[in-house]
Amino acid sequence: MPINLQKGQKIEIGLSHITVGLGWDPNEGTGHDFDLDASAIMLDSNRKLVSENHFIFYNNYCGNGHGRDNPCLNCKDGKYGLIHTGDDPTGGNSVGGDDESIKIDLSQVDARVNEILFVVTIHDAIIRRQNYGQVRNSYIRIVDDYSSQEVAKYELGEDFSIETAVEFGRLYKRNEQWKFEASGIGYKEDLAFFLSKYYNGQIIK
Repeated sequence: MPINLQKGQKIEIGLSHITVGLGWDPNEGTGHDFDLDASAIMLDSNRKLVSENHFIFYNNYCGNGHGRDNPCLNCKDGKYGLIHTGDDPTGGNSVGGDDESIKIDLSQVDARVNEILFVVTIHDAIIRRQNYGQVRNSYIRIVDDYSSQEVAKYELGEDFSIETAVEFGRLYKRNEQWKFEASGIGYKEDLAFFLSKYYNGQIIK
């Protein structure tokens, strides 16, 4: 049975090959497509980004610099154990499935990584006058890649009326074991905010 998580709840993963799926449904009649972007931010024990390439997003799907504007040619597992499966610029993928997802092999994650944040930002939110108050049915879920079974799901029930970015959840390592926490933290920020917040100014390839 999958676990329905509450905000702040933590569970042990106990798996190595998982997919983190994220979904949302934009309200109708807002005048623009909603381009929500899922990202994974790999942090060290000091909660700093290990390197620029450890920021997985729509223009860095795999850690090799491939993305929406520079497609992967043969990236199957990702350089650091993570690979973004593709950008959904309209929010139309979630009928019967996730809008965006990130496949993870925890056994291949860089040893320096102690935490992986999963955030979803609204692209061009200020220009398009969009926020999470215009989005419904938002969730993050964990799927066992071997069985294709959903392990846990967190549905955001909070009223994010002005926020333009949300930290949905995080994987973190304790005593060499990976756990997951449902976060549900809203920000009135964009994707660049997270890069500047966690980047330590030193590029480590």
